[in-house]
Amino acid sequence: MTSMPVPERLGSHIKRAEQALNATKTAVLKPAGLTVAQYAALLHLSENAGISAAALARLCGVTPPTMNTVLKNLQDRGFIERTPHAWHKNVLETRITEAGWVVMNDADARAVRVERALAAEFTSEEREALVGLLGRCVALLEKERP
Repeated sequence: MTSMPVPERLGSHIKRAEQALNATKTAVLKPAGLTVAQYAALLHLSENAGISAAALARLCGVTPPTMNTVLKNLQDRGFIERTPHAWHKNVLETRITEAGWVVMNDADARAVRVERALAAEFTSEEREALVGLLGRCVALLEKERP
């Protein structure tokens, strides 16, 4: 077995960055009354009105059962409404309600502050390079997945 020191493992650095981002977003979204998963669902719904739960789960990077739980919580709070699709009666279309838009806009302003602070830490060239490098990570990892 070949050993690799932890500091050389890129995965641990990526994971730490992801954990720090999630912890910060969790903290800034708390006053808006949303979890990161609920915010992500509303954010993607804001750009994809009527999307199915399965498609929304893919966009948010969660499983369909997890997304159904998130959507049930948002629906119970009156932030979204789900109605049968006009042609596919087994598919529910999901849309943000007026109350949902209020909480979404508040949460988004909070999340955007985090994203802007993160972006400001890098030059535009560094941001472009980071996005490219992370994209290469994703491509390689998807290719390596059994």
